[in-house]
Amino acid sequence: MPLPDERLRWVESVSRLMDSQFRLPGTNFKFGLDPILGFIPLAGTLSTYAVSGILVFTMARYGVSRKVVILMCLNIMLDALIGSIPVLGNIFDFAYKANDRNVRLLRRHYAEGKYKGSGTGIVITVLLLLLVILGFIFYGIWVLGSYLWQYLQQALSSY
Repeated sequence: MPLPDERLRWVESVSRLMDSQFRLPGTNFKFGLDPILGFIPLAGTLSTYAVSGILVFTMARYGVSRKVVILMCLNIMLDALIGSIPVLGNIFDFAYKANDRNVRLLRRHYAEGKYKGSGTGIVITVLLLLLVILGFIFYGIWVLGSYLWQYLQQALSSY
């Protein structure tokens, strides 16, 4: 199903180029430039992240809800975050296809009226999740620091 707004057709084309332009011969598996560029350390991840950001910015300019924009940004942040991990990130890039996901979100938004609203609930949920993760990180640092302090005290007391 093509996008309803002619001005967004190029978004669909660029998304296809980045995520599903090529097909592995003998299979139905498709991939794009995103995972290929991911093999170039840092520059590949940054360039694909920039292209994805431009696509989201363009979609936002043409009237999608803030909730859709937030979901799209979460898609590209997850793609960039996991995609930056050596080896695992390259495998992930072949499967995740954030730009294709974002175009599907856009289609559902226009065709079915989904994802209307401000997206405040999503932002609050993500922030709470980040706070919990940060809490676990601080707890881990505290436990590690306590262990190292005890080890240091035992090592110094034996002299």
